[in-house]
Amino acid sequence: MTKFDVAIVGGGPGGYVSAIRAAKLGLSVALVEGRELGGTCLNRGCIPSKTLLKNAEVINQVKDAKKFGIQIDSFSFDLNTMIERKNQVIGQLRNGINSLLKANKIKLYNGYGTVDNQKIISVDMEEKTEKLEAESIILANGSKPFVPNLPGLSDIPYHTSDTIFDIDQVPGHLTIVGGGVIGLEIACIFHSLGTKVEIIEMADRIIPAEDKEASNFLEKELKGKGILIHTSTKVHSFKKNEKTKVQIEKNGKETSLETDGVLVSVGREPNLIGLDNLSVDYDGKFVKVDDNMQTSIEGIYAIGDLIGGYQLAHAASEEGIRAVNHILGENNKKDFIMPRCIYTFPEIASVGMTEEQAKAQGYQVKSQKIDLAANGKGIASSENNGFMKIISEKKYGEILGVVMAGAHVTEMISQATSFMYLEGTMEELEDMVFPHPTLSEAMFEAAAKWLGKGIHY
Repeated sequence: MTKFDVAIVGGGPGGYVSAIRAAKLGLSVALVEGRELGGTCLNRGCIPSKTLLKNAEVINQVKDAKKFGIQIDSFSFDLNTMIERKNQVIGQLRNGINSLLKANKIKLYNGYGTVDNQKIISVDMEEKTEKLEAESIILANGSKPFVPNLPGLSDIPYHTSDTIFDIDQVPGHLTIVGGGVIGLEIACIFHSLGTKVEIIEMADRIIPAEDKEASNFLEKELKGKGILIHTSTKVHSFKKNEKTKVQIEKNGKETSLETDGVLVSVGREPNLIGLDNLSVDYDGKFVKVDDNMQTSIEGIYAIGDLIGGYQLAHAASEEGIRAVNHILGENNKKDFIMPRCIYTFPEIASVGMTEEQAKAQGYQVKSQKIDLAANGKGIASSENNGFMKIISEKKYGEILGVVMAGAHVTEMISQATSFMYLEGTMEELEDMVFPHPTLSEAMFEAAAKWLGKGIHY
């Protein structure tokens, strides 16, 4: 039996990042992965979706070229080439991870690991089973799409985020069950490809966990592009005829729609494969951990989608780093300040609390929102549709959250995140110099207006 300082189960953005960090800090490391390196994010999530969203963005730019004085009489696209490019991107990044593991002398086991309370992992590989032992174990099993038990669903061909990015034909009509982040991003991809897209969301608004103004803004924008959105709507059943029939209910009234394809995107559930022999505590269906990512068994940690909370790739990476820190004797003190990004057209990005959450926690809230309609860079780029909103505590101007809507805001939210991490106030934000012309200078305008010193607003 081979012994390691740290063994990590799962090679996604939580697992491989914590493996590399541990190795760089001098620990002997094993990484167990039953599928492809990079996990869901690289192979079936973040990267394929962003790659195809770029294709969609280029198509949209071609369609809008006329208003920039550029005449394009006709164009076409090839789905197979788009999928090939997506696969090339995934392959390049996957090879990069493999090279990093080799460079850091991390032992990779290609198989599924079963963990027990004695910190022994049995790895089932193609032709043999190997056992390894570790002083510490990090569980980074990830998650899989949750598929609800709806009548008739198993009788129709349907997609989840695991399969939709390898589709071989553009559907004429795609019905998406779920108005969360994944469903909305995929909606934008296929709408740009010419598909009639219809979204069914059970909550009273799309992206219900995000700021209400951002949710309402995005819904209005998507509807304006021609995407059909049904909120406060339940799906009752599916039936396969020449097309797929979807039975839905809104306000007590039942109706049906016909569609060429169905995407089920109603959330994710933890992947618990290999944990049957491990008696860790659970919080509902997720593994329970403390602030250092340690489970109820000393020396066994869990991170990423396995523990719920922020089901984001960068959250899993940070949690993995925190687990390694604790393995090396360091207690993690600072709370997470976790940015959240939605890569729709237009984008939504946020960090910290929403206005509703801040009020629910008892803060005296004073928010300031600045529309991008008059932003110079936005007007020049024809990308001035959106807003910046800062949620703050009224007395001292402590920034509690930031919400951005519009073009490229996912690239700007780190600016707000770093400012919150350093516990900056509205007064300090207003005292900063922002470059002009940029979309980001709307943050300065929001702080200035909050203080009664607004220049352009």
